[in-house]
Amino acid sequence: MSKPIIYFLCTGNSCRSQMAEGLGRHMLGDEYEVHSAGIEAHGVNPKAVEMMDEVGIDIRGQESAVIDRDLLNRARLVITLCGDAKENCPVTPPNVDTDHWGLVDPAKAEGTEEEVNQVFRDVRDDIKRRIEALKAQ
Repeated sequence: MSKPIIYFLCTGNSCRSQMAEGLGRHMLGDEYEVHSAGIEAHGVNPKAVEMMDEVGIDIRGQESAVIDRDLLNRARLVITLCGDAKENCPVTPPNVDTDHWGLVDPAKAEGTEEEVNQVFRDVRDDIKRRIEALKAQ
């Protein structure tokens, strides 16, 4: 029997949803099939890769993808990570649970490299806490 699917959705599938997919696979991979996608596919952000490396999770093999309607319809849980995805996500069937985690876009962070890195870390750590809470349910 296949595992239930968790689908993380964002605007460009480059930062937030990629980190969520990596963390989700790492933390929930025994129980769930974890995927991510975007309204558009902007490629995996190198800074997201770097910040995930800091916690020992390699997301280099992940690909930036647009939302797959079949996967969306088969998902157990769809989590939007930004307002754009929440507003523009295709309608999910009634049997699919949805949640919204409104996260800042780390790709838009400004400042020194360390300040930008910290925004990425904060988003990554927020996602991790939310996945831990999800796992505890």
